[in-house]
Amino acid sequence: MSDLSTKPELEKLHWEIAALTGRMRSVELERDSWRARCDRLTEQRDQEREKARNLRGSGSYRLGKALVSFARDPFRTSPRLVRGLARRLRPGAGETPVVPKQMPAARRQPAHLYVAIGLDHDALRDFLGTVNQRLLVTPDHRPVVLTDDPAFSLLRKLGVLMEYLPDRATWERHRPDRAWDDLLAERLAQLCRDHSTERTVVVDRLNPPTLADLLC
Repeated sequence: MSDLSTKPELEKLHWEIAALTGRMRSVELERDSWRARCDRLTEQRDQEREKARNLRGSGSYRLGKALVSFARDPFRTSPRLVRGLARRLRPGAGETPVVPKQMPAARRQPAHLYVAIGLDHDALRDFLGTVNQRLLVTPDHRPVVLTDDPAFSLLRKLGVLMEYLPDRATWERHRPDRAWDDLLAERLAQLCRDHSTERTVVVDRLNPPTLADLLC
């Protein structure tokens, strides 16, 4: 009896470890992405510095300084400088296009990844209903559900984004050359990266969470 009672716990622990591994791979990819972005920003900074040095030595920069000088003290500005400004400020010369002001983009809600591996079709449908109830109470995230139910497409009408992973037996029957555990970890890492997930929840197939559980 002891071995039978601990088997579901071991399965859940196995999936939690796989989810953690996928999350770690996603964080590593995100870290590498930020490093590449920092390198690009450093390169852009150096380019902008070079542009600034070139601008300070250009005629446009000297013209700008002359305009500021004339605005501050027009009576002490030389007539030759004033005539030069008048020639440079003729209609159509050096006009700057007006760039329309853009409205800030609305912040997208974070995504939560629910790993619902091992649930049969009816249990999966009930769980998706619970997730929808959770969002009606507090719509604070976008749910993404990973399932191994081959009939998951019949549940898309429930309005929850679903991702599919073949179950272990099906995968090992068709692809014995590649471990299912590696497939699960890679799939979780990809989903964390694609959806920028903020939280990963492993669903117990024998005791799916209730609405109260999801609100905790």
